[in-house]
Amino acid sequence: MSKQGTSLSKRRLKMWIRLLRLTRTAEADLRDFLRREHDTTLPRFDVMAALYRRREALTMSELSRLLLVSNGNATAVVDRLEKDGLARRTPAPTDRRTVHVALTEAGMTRFEAMAQGHEARIDALFSGLTAEDLDALRDILQRALPEQKT
Repeated sequence: MSKQGTSLSKRRLKMWIRLLRLTRTAEADLRDFLRREHDTTLPRFDVMAALYRRREALTMSELSRLLLVSNGNATAVVDRLEKDGLARRTPAPTDRRTVHVALTEAGMTRFEAMAQGHEARIDALFSGLTAEDLDALRDILQRALPEQKT
C-alpha cells in the first residue's frame, strides 16, 4: 500500500477511469463541434482522415482494420461519403470482389477544412498542457503499453 493506504492496483484502476472519462468528454466535445461547425459526424471525419493520410485508395478491409471497426460500419460511412461526392469506389482490376475507396478532390478539400477546425478544437481542449507536459505524457503512455505505438 502506498498513497493513503491505496494499493497500486486500485490506483491503476482509478487512473484508467480518469483516462476513460477524459477520452469520453473530449470525444463528446469533438462530436458536437463537428456536427455544429462542419455538419458531419465523427465516424465520417475518421474515415476521411484515414483516406486522407494514406492518399492512395484502400480496400474496405484495410480501411476497417485501420479504424478498428467492422466492414459493415465502414461501408455505411463510405456509402454516405460516395453519395455526397466526397469518396469514390473502384473495383480492383484483378479481383472484382475487392473494392478500393479513396477521397475525391472535393473530399480532400472538405477534409482539409474540417481538419484545421478539428486541430484547433483539440488545441483548445488541451490548452492547459505545456510542451513539457505533452512530452511527459507521451513517455508515460509509451511505458504503460509498450507494445502499442502512442
